[in-house]
Amino acid sequence: MILNSPAEIFADAASLRVPRSKTTLRQQVLEVLRRAILEFHFKPGDRLIERELCDLVGVSRTSVREALRHLESEGLVQNLPNKGPVVAKVTREDAQALYEVREVLEGLAARLFTERATAKQVADLQDALNRLAAAFSEGDIRSIVAEATGFYDVLLEGCGNGTIRDLIRSLQARVVFLRGTSMSRPGRAPGSLQEMRVIVDAVARRDPDAAEAASKAHVRCARDAAMVVLQAEAHPS
Repeated sequence: MILNSPAEIFADAASLRVPRSKTTLRQQVLEVLRRAILEFHFKPGDRLIERELCDLVGVSRTSVREALRHLESEGLVQNLPNKGPVVAKVTREDAQALYEVREVLEGLAARLFTERATAKQVADLQDALNRLAAAFSEGDIRSIVAEATGFYDVLLEGCGNGTIRDLIRSLQARVVFLRGTSMSRPGRAPGSLQEMRVIVDAVARRDPDAAEAASKAHVRCARDAAMVVLQAEAHPS
């Protein structure tokens, strides 16, 4: 199985055009620019020039400026002196800290889901895993990241703890970015899918200890893969 390289993900710039819908224009611009960053159309360190973004997305400078401010609050954009907004670079230290938090929170979420989820929620988690497996078989990193996010949406809703859900979702943009980073490491995809199967198997057995341990192990493996990629980017050969 071959995953698409980041450079191939947004080969068609027309896909960035904002469609007209009932969603507010501001929200549409925000979602499009966030997706462009998370799917590596804009790479860490790239300048985000308002005029160029306006032409690319097809909206006013005010809408672009508001979206960039929001993305800055999410940690995806940095505003550098004498340079302006750029796509934020995730350092190994940043990633390490985020993975430490993820391990604790997602492990507890898996435990609580196993203890509290309804039979339907457990079935929904299995369905989410099946969709993720289909995305893995296609090798499209956009679909993989999207379905992995959907898997965790089910887990967080079913864990019955709104604080854990909100804390993890407050980190969502950076989590998704790192998820794409770890998945870009050759050979990581099959291991990631198997690790998530272990989580679901433990949930299905209603074994909270095993579910928590499997979730933590999955985060650690993702961390190790992402760290290798970030190290290579920081020190290219």
